[in-house]
Amino acid sequence: MKPEEANQLLQPGYLPFEAGYQRLDNGSLLVAARSSLINVKGHMIDWWFSYVHTTEQYKQWHPEDHVYSDWIGERGTGKYIGGTHIAHEKLGGDTVHKLKINFRPPSELLDTEHFAAAGVSTAIHARLGEDGAPGWTAKMVHLVRDTSYGCEMRSRFWLGCFADNELENDYDTRVRIYPDEVGTGLQKHCHEEMSILGQFLPALYQSYHL
Repeated sequence: MKPEEANQLLQPGYLPFEAGYQRLDNGSLLVAARSSLINVKGHMIDWWFSYVHTTEQYKQWHPEDHVYSDWIGERGTGKYIGGTHIAHEKLGGDTVHKLKINFRPPSELLDTEHFAAAGVSTAIHARLGEDGAPGWTAKMVHLVRDTSYGCEMRSRFWLGCFADNELENDYDTRVRIYPDEVGTGLQKHCHEEMSILGQFLPALYQSYHL
C-alpha cells in the first residue's frame, strides 16, 4: 500500500499486512504497527498530540528511546495541525535520529468524509524529515478506531517520500536512506511507545479535564 492507496485503511476489519515492514516496488519502506490501548479513546489521542511538547513530557512517552523534544508553531491552544514537532529519538537501536514532524490535515491523505462509516475516531497525519535539513523524506498516519475496551491504533509509515530537497525519488536512493533495519526498529519503537502511552494517558487526560 502506497500513500495514494491509504484509503484501504478505511475498509472494514483488517488488511493482510498490519504489522512489520515491506519494501515496496518503488524502493519505499512501508512500516506498519497495530496497538490496543485500554481505556483510551480517539479524542484522547488527539488531545495528546496537542499536549506533548517538552522533553520531560516526551520522555514519559518512551523513557528509553525519547531523547529531546521541542515544538515549532502554535502550542497550548489544543491545536497541532500545521505545527512541527522536533523529536530526537532512538528507533530500536543506539543511534539518535533527529526528526522534524510536521502535522498535516488527515484529508490530505484520507477521505475523511468516510471516517464515521469506517468507525474512525481520529487520524494523526504528518510528514517527516531530518531536523535541520531541507524538505521531507517520509509520511505517516495513526488511524484510530474506538472499541469497547478503548481504542485500536493502526499506524503506517512510508519511508522514502522525498519532497522539497535534492534527493532523487528513485529505488536506489530510497534503499540507501532507509535500509531494512530502519523498518525493524521503527515498528518495534512505535508499538512500544503506543503501549506506554496507553498506560498513563487515561489518568493524565482526566487530570486536565476534571
